Amino acid sequence: MNLIAEMPAGLTGLEQLQHMLRGGRGPSIGATLGFELVEVEEGRAVFASTPGFHVYNPIGTVHGGYAATLLDSACGCAAHSRLGPNQAYTTLELKVAYHRPMTADTGPVRAEGRVLSIGRRAAFTEASITDAQGKLYASATSTLLVFDR
Repeated sequence: MNLIAEMPAGLTGLEQLQHMLRGGRGPSIGATLGFELVEVEEGRAVFASTPGFHVYNPIGTVHGGYAATLLDSACGCAAHSRLGPNQAYTTLELKVAYHRPMTADTGPVRAEGRVLSIGRRAAFTEASITDAQGKLYASATSTLLVFDR
């Protein structure tokens, strides 16, 4: 499923994300892991989720891949929001720092991504996962390749 290919031609990256948000549609990884895009503006994207037992690792906490996926999505969509109609991107590098463990008792979390800088060929972004009280659980920086479609 390629949501972008299903959209009207000529939309900017921000317009594409706004279209998804209005339509209540998101990538299937969000359905698999239980997260959704909840806010988007130029240079910023926010995903929301509630970690539960469905994303636990064998040692009784939320798997680090869950946090990494949320952070990668927030970083990527923040960059996507700055793209022109004929541009695309892919993650080249993601560096994740885990500040405290998440559990099923953590409650709702937000992964907020922001563009630090973007050029013709590369974007640099950062993201963080916080709970409802603002506690930091994980953070990331990302380098993304920007290219013409």
